[in-house]
Amino acid sequence: MSTYLTKRLLYMLVILFAASLLIFCLYASTPGDFITGNIKLTAERKAELREIYGLNKPMLERYGIWMNNAFHGDFGYSLAQQKPVLQLFNDYIWNSFLLAAVSTFLTWVIAVIVGVVSAYKQYSWFDTLVMVAIFAAMSLPSFFIGLFLIKILAVDLKWLPPGGMITTGSNATGMAYLKEVVRHMALPVVVMTLLGLGSLTRYFRSNMIDVLKQDYIRTARAKGLKERKVLFTHALRNALLPAITLVGFELPALFGGSLIIEQIFNWPGIGQLYMKSFGLRDYPLLMGFTMFIAILTVIGTLLSDILYRVADPRVRL
Repeated sequence: MSTYLTKRLLYMLVILFAASLLIFCLYASTPGDFITGNIKLTAERKAELREIYGLNKPMLERYGIWMNNAFHGDFGYSLAQQKPVLQLFNDYIWNSFLLAAVSTFLTWVIAVIVGVVSAYKQYSWFDTLVMVAIFAAMSLPSFFIGLFLIKILAVDLKWLPPGGMITTGSNATGMAYLKEVVRHMALPVVVMTLLGLGSLTRYFRSNMIDVLKQDYIRTARAKGLKERKVLFTHALRNALLPAITLVGFELPALFGGSLIIEQIFNWPGIGQLYMKSFGLRDYPLLMGFTMFIAILTVIGTLLSDILYRVADPRVRL
């Protein structure tokens, strides 16, 4: 295992280095930036600011400076927000994590239960309804579902607030603040859960159908075990093994936020900040965020591989 981890860590470093160079060159090659796009600045002030922030230096030299700072925990300085990139991450990313963590938990719980029952009752009316709902959830765009739920639940019925994280002007604290956050996050969580539910339920359903056809399942039933024990102890445990590889891809999603959902519901997360940075051409913030997601993706892939080797002894052999 130690040799395997050493090799994977070396691969990770190479991948991150290549990714950082590619991402930096793409952003640096894009015409314009926050300074040149600011019409309020004079030509002399623009030249002065480009000199201060080192934007007039050659691309590779700028990359070397950025990489050296990144090794020391400095991912740059946001020109639009006038704050360090890491400070902005700390201000916004936990709001995105809250949304993503709750929706991911609900998605996996519902997908496992519905997928198992649907596979067990294959070709029944329940399975047919599940498949129709799955394809509907996979086909509808997120902005349509979000705006539709806002129209019905927030505007017409007035059950839930249409957006934001707390009520404007609210000074609530303690449990009152918690209730406000829960009410405001209900709609975006529902939309994010619906979007992830379709493909994941279909994945668990197909895995369970394959497992239920195996010989050891027939043997367990022939031994007189209860159907519930056969289904949830023997079948589900083996059907969940391939899903371990999906865990790694959930890590960047937890911290990366949902770009479109946060825009629709005006949720103050890192996704909304990322979209605003595109319009402002705030490349230091875009670079830092993209590299942060790249690091989480590589770490998540490593964790999923390690978990799979631990969960399935055949892989270790």
